[in-house]
Amino acid sequence: MNSDHEPESPGRTDRVAALRPGYRADLADGPDRFFEPRRTTCPWCGSAGLTTRLRTTDLLQHKPGRFVLDRCGDCRHTFQNPRLSAAGLEFYYRDFYDGLGEKQLGNTFASRGRMYQQRAAALLPFVSSPKNWLDVGTGHGHFCESAATVHPGTVFDGLDFTDGAELAERAGRVERGYRGSFPELAGELAGSYDVVSMFHYLEHSTEPPRELEAAHRVIRPGGHLLIEVPDPDSRYARLLGRWWLPWLQPQHLHFVPVGNLRRRLTELGFTVLAEQHAEPHDPVDLLAAVWLALDAAAPRDDLPWLPARPDAIRRTLRAATLIAGIPALLLGTLLDRFAVRPLSHRLGLSNAYRLVARRD
Repeated sequence: MNSDHEPESPGRTDRVAALRPGYRADLADGPDRFFEPRRTTCPWCGSAGLTTRLRTTDLLQHKPGRFVLDRCGDCRHTFQNPRLSAAGLEFYYRDFYDGLGEKQLGNTFASRGRMYQQRAAALLPFVSSPKNWLDVGTGHGHFCESAATVHPGTVFDGLDFTDGAELAERAGRVERGYRGSFPELAGELAGSYDVVSMFHYLEHSTEPPRELEAAHRVIRPGGHLLIEVPDPDSRYARLLGRWWLPWLQPQHLHFVPVGNLRRRLTELGFTVLAEQHAEPHDPVDLLAAVWLALDAAAPRDDLPWLPARPDAIRRTLRAATLIAGIPALLLGTLLDRFAVRPLSHRLGLSNAYRLVARRD
């Protein structure tokens, strides 16, 4: 498990120092402005029967703030409450997928080609050669690059609200990269695609129902929608608590139980053709939990949102803590891949689910 930032180097040290004044100004009045008012009703069904499911902090970047996930007692939808504001989304995403985090995350995504091919292959039982495919939340387009080996006759486009889609187009991973909001671009793209995919995208969106409506608008009649999201009903979500990686606070805003998503798709005019739990499971839960706990216990790395650079003693203590945790990291990896993975669905431990639906 890698950290979300690069190993310390002279170049990185200078970049962190250059970013520190900007972050200091952003945090001068505290993090309250990064949140909207707290909701009293469920954003999925409107029920007022809410309970707190989780309280946590930013365990990946360690930016200031505390985050709450509430759960609806009627439909079981889990959501961030209070939710990040537009300023909060900008602040907490900054230097994660871009800036300081761009190289690290790019390398991580580029190394997951086999997983991307498996996602693309989920469509094969229903259609073998779609004409064109729009990947929503495409990042830097690595899924499209891998999916083209599974569907060699398909033209892949990508859409993302960051500059990742433009980077993907320049790198040749997508034919066309769209930057912006999917619901806002849906009118321009209406009826244009045989396939739309949303792999670990819906949980990032502020209004998932609007994203689903946009997908219905963009897909041609008879076309297909692929969705993959974290499974909030995974037993790992309860067993690991705040150390369960898919909570990914504060970026993940919504966690939709599979029954809710199936019903909403049916209401929109889709037919769900397949529901998968074992196949999309990513065997990293125990490894990630150990890493998050070690990283939280160790002194902080040099990060621009901290007031000052850690001194030599704290840097040494951090390195020693992480080295001492290597046996636990190895054990977590072995358990994830060889003990849990073959039984993940049977034990209710799958950390994600995938739906394949046809637009009627």
